[in-house]
Amino acid sequence: MPDNMLSTVGKTAKMAIIGAVKAVGDTAEAVIEASADVLKTALKGVADVTSAVIENVRKVVRGAIHAASDTGEDVGTVAKAAVTGTIKATAEVGGDVAEAAVAATRGAVKAVEEVGGDTASALKGAMTGAIEAAEEIGEDTAQAVRDVLVKSVDGAKDIIKSPLK
Repeated sequence: MPDNMLSTVGKTAKMAIIGAVKAVGDTAEAVIEASADVLKTALKGVADVTSAVIENVRKVVRGAIHAASDTGEDVGTVAKAAVTGTIKATAEVGGDVAEAAVAATRGAVKAVEEVGGDTASALKGAMTGAIEAAEEIGEDTAQAVRDVLVKSVDGAKDIIKSPLK
């Protein structure tokens, strides 16, 4: 999918992630940090954080997946890392982590479809990233994320029942 199909936030995420991966070498850590930074930057000065988080989480994750496709990185790894970064950033700005987890997971799967990648790997990676990031925030948050993913994302119930790692 051409870059002109990505939003400005998506293009920014894509370029930040490509640059971070090249500079750092550790794909997961670079994607986590770049995704979080791009989301927080996109939310600066926004009055309605809740709706802005949901919209921008999708854009950041989509940009990350397109970066993975362009650089040959594993989409499952990048989906996990991008979702982890956006969930951490969502918590930092006071957004709804559970809703962001759903938006990020759906965004990852849709973006992987766009680039012709393995959607099952992306789904598992995205959900793992969302739950692990939520666990760092707290067990109640992690349970809320698990519950909303099972209710809102096709295939989540089967993945959450099995070990995510």
